[in-house]
Amino acid sequence: MAEKITLGKALNHGLRRSLESDSKVVIMGEDVGKLGGVFRITDGLQKDFGEDRVIDTPLAEAGIVGTAVGLAIRGYRPVCEIQFDGFVFPAYNQIVAQVAKMYFRSLGNVRLPIVIRIPYGGGIGAVEHHSESPEAYFAHTPGLKVVTCSNPADAYVMIQQAIASDDPIVFFEPKRRYWEKGDVDLDVDLAGAYPLHASRVAREGSDATVIAYGPMVRVALDAAAAAEEDGRSLEVIDLRTLSPLDLGPVYDSVRRTGRAVVVHEAPGNLGMGSEIAARITEECFYSLEAPVLRVTGYDTPYPAARVEEEYLPDLDRVLDAVDRSFGW
Repeated sequence: MAEKITLGKALNHGLRRSLESDSKVVIMGEDVGKLGGVFRITDGLQKDFGEDRVIDTPLAEAGIVGTAVGLAIRGYRPVCEIQFDGFVFPAYNQIVAQVAKMYFRSLGNVRLPIVIRIPYGGGIGAVEHHSESPEAYFAHTPGLKVVTCSNPADAYVMIQQAIASDDPIVFFEPKRRYWEKGDVDLDVDLAGAYPLHASRVAREGSDATVIAYGPMVRVALDAAAAAEEDGRSLEVIDLRTLSPLDLGPVYDSVRRTGRAVVVHEAPGNLGMGSEIAARITEECFYSLEAPVLRVTGYDTPYPAARVEEEYLPDLDRVLDAVDRSFGW
């Protein structure tokens, strides 16, 4: 039976289930133990599983990920929490130079089943270093897999699938959605669950395709609901996986609608939207009725909290892009 819980609580339940099912799973990060994390995602886990499996670390992201590399080589499945998105950069060298390359460097003999959890994006009244969207850095790095959930049901399943994977996975969590509720089947059979590295149609439509992921899926769905009142049918696709990209459902949709709008919080310059737009153009050129448009954050450092709503893509900006695609 499904329960209505928040996305944050769904992650907590998923982490708990992984700890229960595999004694080699360990969680490590700043304040993840006694405090339960700054967003309380790991609340209660140290109390139930002990300090050897839910480990409070020093404030040293490079040390957290470096230790995880050693643990993974010895057969453990470490789950690293980076407290805020902008704090990941001290660990960037470890992630791109070690975590991403070990499997290839060892000719496939060494696997690093590491999950690096990163709360990302804005919308919580924070400032720079606490509201970043660095997903393109990691999606650009061969050897890493990158995923992001947008709702509680996906959060619960995807975190378990990521931990069970033998590949290193960067798991982006949309922090502004931590408190949003949805139905979650806590008894779901993971063997039959929706694949981790697969996108999904979140809302069917016929007039234009809106592609989003993570925190922007809710914005895209709200835009589709508003467009329906004006007689326009928007199909919304939740990418879910950023590396590898699963664009099959996107191509199918664009070939039907003839129009595509890509939405993400990160700055537009060399962002995920650029790659998605390029691939859509390559694969669906003769089906397109208008250029692929992008709705993104601006190419500036994240602004002060009092003006962040002017920075973040919103319903009006998405609808404006849809209108422009019909104006060609």
